[in-house]
Amino acid sequence: MSHDPDCLFCKIARGEIASKKVYEDDEIFAFHDVRPVRPVHFLMIPKVHVATLYDTTEAHAPALGRMLAKAGELARNEGATDGFRTIINCGRVGHQEVYHVHMHVIGGPDPVGPMIARKP
Repeated sequence: MSHDPDCLFCKIARGEIASKKVYEDDEIFAFHDVRPVRPVHFLMIPKVHVATLYDTTEAHAPALGRMLAKAGELARNEGATDGFRTIINCGRVGHQEVYHVHMHVIGGPDPVGPMIARKP
C-alpha cells in the first residue's frame, strides 16, 4: 500500500501518531476528529495515500465505497442514531486542510443545520 511518509493521516493510519480509533480494516481507518464540531465527529480515510478527490481513480473505488458502506453503521455506533452528515472537502476552494482524502461523519442528537447558507 502506498503512503506518504510526511502525511499526517498516513502516520495516524500506521499508528505513528495516536488517535482515538473508531474502526479499522485492510482498506480504511476511522478515528475521532481532534476538533469535533458536533457530539459525533469522526473521520474516515483510505489507508492508501491519495491527496484529493481530484487524484482518485477506479483503483481507489473499493476503499472509497467501503467508507460509504461503513459510515451508517459507525455513525450509529457512535451515537448518531437519527441521521448524520458526510463531508469530503477537496482542494483549496473546498477548504481541504489535510491533503489525504478523508470523509467527515458528523451528527448527534440535534439537527446538524443547513449544509451551506443560501444567498437571498
